[in-house]
Amino acid sequence: MKTIKLGASDLEVSRLCLGTMGWGSRNTEAEGHAQLDQALAGGITFIDTAEVYPTYPISAETVGRTEEIIGTWFAKTGNRDRMVLATKVSGPNQKVARGGEGYSGAVLPKTADGSLKRLQTDVIDLYQLHFPTRPQYHMRANWRFNQASVDKAAVADHMLDVMGGMQKLIEAGKIRYWGLSNETAWGTAQWLRLADENGLPRPITIQNEYSLLCRTADTDLSEVCVAENIPVLPFSPLGMGLVSGKYNGDVTPPDTRRAVEATLNGRINPKVWPAVDAYIKIARDHGLDPSAMALAWTLTRHFVAAPIFGASKPEHLEIAMTADAIELSDQALEAIDAVNKAHPMPY
Repeated sequence: MKTIKLGASDLEVSRLCLGTMGWGSRNTEAEGHAQLDQALAGGITFIDTAEVYPTYPISAETVGRTEEIIGTWFAKTGNRDRMVLATKVSGPNQKVARGGEGYSGAVLPKTADGSLKRLQTDVIDLYQLHFPTRPQYHMRANWRFNQASVDKAAVADHMLDVMGGMQKLIEAGKIRYWGLSNETAWGTAQWLRLADENGLPRPITIQNEYSLLCRTADTDLSEVCVAENIPVLPFSPLGMGLVSGKYNGDVTPPDTRRAVEATLNGRINPKVWPAVDAYIKIARDHGLDPSAMALAWTLTRHFVAAPIFGASKPEHLEIAMTADAIELSDQALEAIDAVNKAHPMPY
């Protein structure tokens, strides 16, 4: 599998990243371990998790369980050094984690230590802020986002405080780099400006939702990321499984995310099905699996480093790992652009 350097860091990662947010809810520990074995055998050396995982369903009782599953795999196999490990500290909007305490320079040592213990490792390669602490428009909140004002001084103070905390974690050897998640173009630019002006460590990546069905990163954010060498790690690159075709309108297979959350957190609505059908047709017309095509398409975007995909079954993981070798034709890319124009922002 091809590899890439993460932004300005020295972290060399596979072009595909294994997501883990179902481990401990939809997948057992044994299944999580099996996925890690399978992914590593297929050349994947990059895994992403979070303090708050698992999700679908998400609960205070299971917070941290996914990190624990990864930790027991490290302990069992001794493969920690073969993997680049990314995790995330929860934002204040994620109430199930530490009662919505969020993060600050003072809180980061505690949260990092908690993740290190659960993961059974001495260092986190990429420590990400799961959500901003200020109002943000991700996770379908763009439809009602109407911010009246921004307290720029307070935002700057918070960012400086957090980056000071990240610097201390780096100096202590507990993390190697830090990154953003669910961040905006303006927010990213502020983190970078304040880091440069104050001699603090820059974020090296940003993990935002991005897929054939969710292309909000295509313009302003992509420009920031390319100009500043802050690549995107797309989450939900398969639109929570929608582009695979497995849901097919009102069909909801058992043991899927939709069986737990009927709208997939607002992604399912009448507009999404024509877009899904159109993308699946392109894949079929070009002899491709729709999921593999969707992942391969993200790799054609200059601001993308490694899409983060999840798999509930071994066969899903096997299909996803073929995406790295797919070269989409000009005809396929033109057809994808045409569908995007015909069905923009379907959720």
